Amino acid sequence: MLYINNASTSSPKPEAVYKAVELCIRTSGMSSDRSSFVSKLDFIPNETRALIAKLINASDPTQIVFTMNGTEALNLAIKGILKRGDHVITTSLEHNSVIRPLKHLEQDGDIELSIVQASSEGLLDPNDIVPLIKSNTKLIVTAHITNVLGTTIPIEEIGKIAAQHNIKYLVDAAQSIGFADIDVEKMNIDMLAFPGHKSLFGPSGTGGLYIKKGIDLTPIKYGGTGNLSEPITQPDFLPYKYESGTPNTLGICGLNAGLKFVASEGVANIRKHEHELACMLYEELSTIKGVTLYGPKSPAEITSIVAFNVKDKNPMKVANTLITKFGIITRPGLHCAPLTHQTVGTWKDGSVRISAGYFNTKEHIDEVVKAVAAITAT
Repeated sequence: MLYINNASTSSPKPEAVYKAVELCIRTSGMSSDRSSFVSKLDFIPNETRALIAKLINASDPTQIVFTMNGTEALNLAIKGILKRGDHVITTSLEHNSVIRPLKHLEQDGDIELSIVQASSEGLLDPNDIVPLIKSNTKLIVTAHITNVLGTTIPIEEIGKIAAQHNIKYLVDAAQSIGFADIDVEKMNIDMLAFPGHKSLFGPSGTGGLYIKKGIDLTPIKYGGTGNLSEPITQPDFLPYKYESGTPNTLGICGLNAGLKFVASEGVANIRKHEHELACMLYEELSTIKGVTLYGPKSPAEITSIVAFNVKDKNPMKVANTLITKFGIITRPGLHCAPLTHQTVGTWKDGSVRISAGYFNTKEHIDEVVKAVAAITAT
């Protein structure tokens, strides 16, 4: 099998990730901070916070709150900061993990919502945000890299606009952390949500939220935190204010190893390799008659994701043929991002998405291209 669906979950993981999870469950598979026995396990969460903080240039590791995935992090940020009567600005390129919490609050009459329309290539002009700003605009939410097209949203420019108007800025870094350079201070990012199982090479069930100092979110869950058990009210300090319940210790151990792998390989090297593969794929697919490509056409704007359709063939059937006949795993459909597909004109069937990972090779791209060419010829 050839796996080339890394925008969903990176696979395979570095060998160190597998070993870290196994070592954790075999030798220290107990809850951190919840035992009389102190082991190396008790230091892993804080070390992992420090690795994440360094990666995104956060000044204090306690600003990193662990969540079960990027979706929970986005829900914590969105529901935790917004109050009734607030106005929010987002874009037509967002994942449902952003859109659905916002639409829920809008439908309940809690917030007003404005959606900035991107171009048919999936590109966003940050200046289009400015006319939508109101006196009650509390939050701007955007992805960094879109999950359908791989287009990069200019978050530094948006961060400046948000700061100039005293608006909080939340970034969905699901497709960018570990692949793109992120500096939360320089980019004026107030909150950054991310999963651990994509370009950080961690296991599923891991993720986190960076929260800028001075921002107070209402928790979305309350309970035991493993320490400070005397009061019957929730601790009021980070990260424990937002980390109730037994943590995913095994996942955090794996994420720790994944972060160390990213640090050792270097974000720039990871990005260079995946970008080269995506550009190669885009260029080769563009020569096949009957293939329609979506997203940016310039190599400089391509990241690691390529979306396409085959003329007169449903993307679900194309993906099914790729897996059953050629052993190639991709991702067809709407990719949990219906607004993006409406933006680029692929609603309602969607497209086939191919997303290169660090362990993919040029030979893998050749296999994909030959398979797509064979499908178009039938």
